[in-house]
Amino acid sequence: MCGRYYVDDETAREIEKLVRDLDRKLQIERTGDVFPAQNATIIKGQEHHLAAEQMRWGFPGFEKGKLLINARAESALERRAFRDSIQNRRCIIPSRGFYEWNKNKEKFTFEREDATVLFMAGCYNRYEDEERFVILTTEANSSVALIHNRMPLILEPEEVEDWVLDDRATEYLLHKTPGLLKAHAEYEQMRLF
Repeated sequence: MCGRYYVDDETAREIEKLVRDLDRKLQIERTGDVFPAQNATIIKGQEHHLAAEQMRWGFPGFEKGKLLINARAESALERRAFRDSIQNRRCIIPSRGFYEWNKNKEKFTFEREDATVLFMAGCYNRYEDEERFVILTTEANSSVALIHNRMPLILEPEEVEDWVLDDRATEYLLHKTPGLLKAHAEYEQMRLF
């Protein structure tokens, strides 16, 4: 599950470099933590090229007032709520990292060691008068599994364009195992021995 992620100043600058080539008008409006129901910068396909846009996080849920913020990558093509979006409206949610909490409610931050931008796979759809996105999750790899059993489906930089624009790559990328991440906790117990 991914219930919160963040964009720091350095990541915002990196995203702006990427966005500058995509859309000169768009400014990164949010740095810091991004929560469900907030607007955030995403990257989507537009006429066979990548475009950046601000979009709200979360599909309307089945119960009034509830949001669907994640979709399981393994079953998204089978679920009516996500199938059409996965087939036709895939996107990337760029971030610095994301948070997960363990069973003891301790917060852990996950980031790439080799880059300042983490590319999370997602999809979007139009609801009433606005477009909204969800983040795809997958089974946690070994760097996340001790904290949580799910994690965002993280793509490599060279997979971004394929995910957004190439329908033939969808099935493969939905089932890939993300690369390892570094984790750190806000508080870690000191050991005497």
